[in-house]
Amino acid sequence: MRWGVIATGGIAEVVTGDMLRVPDVEVLAVSSRRIDRAREFAERHGIPRPYGDHHELLADPDVEVVYVATPHAQHHEVARDALLAGKHVLCEKAFTLTVADAEDLVALARDRGLFLMEAMWTRFNPLVRELGALVADGTIGDVRTVHADFGFVADYDARARLWNPAMGGGSLLDLGVYPVSFAHLLLGEPSVVHAHGSLAPSGVDAEIGLLLGYPGGAHALLSASLVTAPAVRATVVGTMGRVEVHDPFFRPEAITVHRTGEEPRTRTVALDGAGYTYQIQEVVDRVRAGDVESPRMPHADTVAVMRTMTRALDALGVTFPRP
Repeated sequence: MRWGVIATGGIAEVVTGDMLRVPDVEVLAVSSRRIDRAREFAERHGIPRPYGDHHELLADPDVEVVYVATPHAQHHEVARDALLAGKHVLCEKAFTLTVADAEDLVALARDRGLFLMEAMWTRFNPLVRELGALVADGTIGDVRTVHADFGFVADYDARARLWNPAMGGGSLLDLGVYPVSFAHLLLGEPSVVHAHGSLAPSGVDAEIGLLLGYPGGAHALLSASLVTAPAVRATVVGTMGRVEVHDPFFRPEAITVHRTGEEPRTRTVALDGAGYTYQIQEVVDRVRAGDVESPRMPHADTVAVMRTMTRALDALGVTFPRP
């Protein structure tokens, strides 16, 4: 299956390395706004066709699937162009800047019969899948609380991607999407969203804490930060025990199950590559099956996560300029 990579930043570097580990995947093309960067990236990864514009890549008839690794603010435009060009799409998270843009891409993909998926690789991690099975079979009883944090300290620079509203910056869209998607995986979309945090001088969220409320009292306590470095772990608490997802919870290599009245059990796994191969394989399998979405990262979940994050950002007064 022939892939094209759109953008050449750090995430594209790592994911492309994992693409090359997946059987029957050929990374055929790469594009960047600067052709010299595309050529350098292509040389590092053995990619035969570098392009200086994503439109040129999308015009390549041999490219079947594209991986969109641009900053968040460009996701909607680039993914839409790809779908209109007849390409299947794996798009980085956060998926878009608005719910309406996410819904637009989903509708277009379905109308064109093309596969589209948010690149939430955590959901395909073997231990996260095992966690889902443990919750589903009642090992820890009914889930009442999900707790997850993700943060690191980033030097402030209003022009840098993380701090620039024109590029979709801020802690929630870049880091908080992981805790929010993790909570959605286990508890679904919340009925209540409370948010508290602080804004950077540029107007994006520097840090944010979320309380997601669910009918019956279940809740999620989540945080994201560009000004502190918490332990990047998660805990899922049920009526009969809990599961600790070890640091970093978004690509765990260990989970520990604490079941009431039993000794803790730790399960470990050696990840394939950097951990992205599992989602790449999912795309390959679903495209070959003729599917338009993945049941592990369905369109409805992507849109629901965008709704939750939008409610949180609205509470803080964060807005993004339209591209």
